[in-house]
Amino acid sequence: MIAINPNDPAVQPDDSFDAMKTRAAEKGFSFAYLMDEGQRIYPQFGATRTPHVFILDKERVVQYIGAIDDNHSDAAAVTKPYVELALEALQAGKRPEETFTRAVGCTIKAKK
Repeated sequence: MIAINPNDPAVQPDDSFDAMKTRAAEKGFSFAYLMDEGQRIYPQFGATRTPHVFILDKERVVQYIGAIDDNHSDAAAVTKPYVELALEALQAGKRPEETFTRAVGCTIKAKK
């Protein structure tokens, strides 16, 4: 698993790579956190929000696109953990039941 920050730090200074590394450490992220230098990666996937999740199978075919779960504002109220369910299905050799949901979050900050 990796996270890629697509925001342009010139447009959104609070999302500089150094600031995001600090946030990742505070949150205890145990996965790679990368910067989309030049904003070349996110358009290839069609990402529009942060977060916008893309789950690829072992052949690197996208199997799920969308939100992390069905309640971005209250973790205790989540009834459908989309990412967790998609990963469980793929690990069991199945296709995820839910393959697309609407990404919820802030828009990606791009150069104009």
